[in-house]
Amino acid sequence: MGIKKYRILVLLFSVLLSLLIVETPTAAAQLSQNYYAGICPNVESVVRGVVSQRLQQSFAAGAGTLRLFFHDCFVRGCDASVLIANPNGDDEGHSGADLSLSADAIDLINKAKAAVDGDPQCTNRVSCADILAMAARDVVSLVGGPFYPVELGRLDGKVSTRAIVKYSLPGPTFNLDQLNSLFAANGLTQTDMIALSGR
Repeated sequence: MGIKKYRILVLLFSVLLSLLIVETPTAAAQLSQNYYAGICPNVESVVRGVVSQRLQQSFAAGAGTLRLFFHDCFVRGCDASVLIANPNGDDEGHSGADLSLSADAIDLINKAKAAVDGDPQCTNRVSCADILAMAARDVVSLVGGPFYPVELGRLDGKVSTRAIVKYSLPGPTFNLDQLNSLFAANGLTQTDMIALSGR
């Protein structure tokens, strides 16, 4: 896929993800753009720095991060539950649709979280859910898409099971009616579905 086509897909994907974020249950919390201003004022620049560095090492980390964010938001509502690893393997990351999530993207988020927690003022104060949302936004901006504000203050999920993914993400055998129904349940249109599917 050419860089220009990739950037157009990233742009469409980002706009539609921003719509999805607004529609998710975690968005019902009191989110704000300056949520961390008093407790971790450098969080945005720290995350952006890690994203920029990781994209220089692996351009594939960008698309992988957007896909990771989509899978997270579509399943439980942008709570980073996709990153939870249960000791018994019964978690979202070990389900059929999530088995192919990008290791580069997960590494990017882990490095961003470590960098944020490396600042004594920020240690254990910034949710993985917010780091994932900022990273997805920064990926879009750094590959030539728009920079858009992200409201912060999401709480990390505490539950992650394989079963929920089966009923939340489209399967490979879904027909058009099933796809339209699933995306409509998340406040998205058929056009949104086509763009998010990268078709």
